[in-house]
Amino acid sequence: MSETQSNVAEFSVSEISFSIKRTMEDTFGYVRVRGELGRISRPGSGHIYLDLKDDRAVLSGVIWRGVASKLKIQPEQGLEVIATGKITTFPGQSKYQMVIDALEPAGAGALMALLEERKKKLAAEGLFAEERKKPLPPMPAVIGVVTSPTGAVIRDILHRIADRFPLHVLVWPVRVQGETSGAEVANGIRGFNALEPGGHIPRPDLVIVARGGGSIEDLWGFNDEAVVRAAADSRIPIISAVGHETDWTLIDLAADVRAPTPTGAAEIAVPVKAEMMAFVDDRSRRLNSGLVRFVTGRRTELRAASAALPAPQDLLALPRQKFDTLANGLERALIVSTKGHRSDFQSLSGRLSPLLLTRLSSKARQDLVQLGDRQQRALSVAISQKRQAYSAISVRLTPQRLMQQTTLGKERMSGLSERLDRAFLARITQEKSRLDGLQKLLKSLSYKDVLARGYALVRDETGKPVRSAAAVASGTALAIELADGTLDAVATSTSAAAPPQRKSKPKKSNPAKPTVEDQGNLF
Repeated sequence: MSETQSNVAEFSVSEISFSIKRTMEDTFGYVRVRGELGRISRPGSGHIYLDLKDDRAVLSGVIWRGVASKLKIQPEQGLEVIATGKITTFPGQSKYQMVIDALEPAGAGALMALLEERKKKLAAEGLFAEERKKPLPPMPAVIGVVTSPTGAVIRDILHRIADRFPLHVLVWPVRVQGETSGAEVANGIRGFNALEPGGHIPRPDLVIVARGGGSIEDLWGFNDEAVVRAAADSRIPIISAVGHETDWTLIDLAADVRAPTPTGAAEIAVPVKAEMMAFVDDRSRRLNSGLVRFVTGRRTELRAASAALPAPQDLLALPRQKFDTLANGLERALIVSTKGHRSDFQSLSGRLSPLLLTRLSSKARQDLVQLGDRQQRALSVAISQKRQAYSAISVRLTPQRLMQQTTLGKERMSGLSERLDRAFLARITQEKSRLDGLQKLLKSLSYKDVLARGYALVRDETGKPVRSAAAVASGTALAIELADGTLDAVATSTSAAAPPQRKSKPKKSNPAKPTVEDQGNLF
């Protein structure tokens, strides 16, 4: 049987592949695709490969290196985005993909959700805790600034510092926007901390991280996890001055102080030199004036006291008169005393004959010899007694005796140690049982168990529990606490026949709402 001839044209694989490629690019030369980012790959070439997906399909995408370096928002898995680019094919694998020229979040809600999730994660690690905050130095000698060296921010900071208190400023140049912004800012903070005190390059006493205002996408680099960790780990106090007064980023929570603007950071960092000099001059003048008043007052008091004292001659009149009286009686008393002593001497001299003195001396010598003999005998007896006592003690203090006493002491000490350990463990067990009982009692008395059974606790605007529906007026703001969280609600009616409609939203653990003075809360 002969072969069937066909008029269908034949194409090579390459012709078909590139024809499909041209058709796809002509048809979908410019598209905007909304989807959720799935797999993200960053090879060493600098390109970014990712997946855009929804609930029914997945679209592969690629961002070339030149475009990736200019993205305001870096792709992160789970982020909902709008990608702009063209649909093309990859003939080498018979697959189609999207070449992305621009990438933006699908509304501020997506970024805020990602930011809130990151904030909760870092807060749970304690990076935003108040006890981590360090006090700012009152008069820093060197200030480090992490910012762009070409923007208006650094000029404003330098100008403000020069006006208030000129000092040494070190600038760590970084990109404040783009793909590498977060890594460069984190490296700047860690670089300043790595400087050795007293080295060739002075180590800053204070670091300012600054950037001008912008959208949430422009400031996204300062929400980078590496930046927050570097700020929290910094040993040098940090002032965050990112954006305007209403802009908030995660570094503001990790920094020791947040400034509303870069210029405000410079004002917080340094005092006003002229005001300090005026303050010192004022205190110096007040000190001199007070010293003059003090000396003048004391001089006046001294003069008043001296005027109240009597004259020196009046003070010495009575003592001088008494001295003259005693001087006149001294001569007569001396004569009488001399006569009396002469009479006593003559009386005693008649009794002290040479024979009497010889007899007394001989008797004293005999008494001295007897005392010497008695002392010698007593010393001999004492030495003999001490020698006998020493011999008795030396017999008892033999090496075998000492070893036996030491062994008995060790055994006694070991027994006491075991008794102490047993008593300690028993006391710990007793206290643990008591603590467990108190914990069970506390849990049984807590209203949290009641909420877990499906009940709710309603509080008014002041935080007091609502006990009666009649006590709630229409329009009153209420907080309803459930077992797993708290809801905000507004009373629209107090009638039992018309159940109130509630508008609820998830609420944070802190029920306090931000005020106007708080400048809002981006989180």
